[in-house]
Amino acid sequence: MGVVKSTLGFLGLGDSAEREAAADEPLRLVRIPPLGSADGNMIAPRLVFRGELSGEGDFHIHGKFEGEINVSGRVVIGDGALVDANITAATIIIGGTVRGNLSATARVEILPSGVLTGTLRTGSLAAADGASVKGEVWIERSEPGGPAA
Repeated sequence: MGVVKSTLGFLGLGDSAEREAAADEPLRLVRIPPLGSADGNMIAPRLVFRGELSGEGDFHIHGKFEGEINVSGRVVIGDGALVDANITAATIIIGGTVRGNLSATARVEILPSGVLTGTLRTGSLAAADGASVKGEVWIERSEPGGPAA
């Protein structure tokens, strides 16, 4: 309740004593638990996003994305998703439609419903029966003693 009273006081919605106390107290951010995926980094099926995304962790796309993606973990493109982007990640899993240049340090998996049009550079590629790949594919083995992906 202290955070709520402080916030109400800071916004001028509490009594005068609460407003004075709130003015001296720094605001505290509260993290809201994410919905959808295990770590909350997701574009839901009916959402459209245009821009640049970068950071650590995994990212799931079930809607439409246009732009650049550069993450340290996995990028999962769900069945029915439409992606027009350059993607750099450790692992990329494609279940929807992707157009762009992809670079995965560890692995790329293309599921039966997956469609890829573009250039792909990866250490390992798995394409299921029914998957579609149109473009250039470079599979480059990592150097012995090099960094593990």
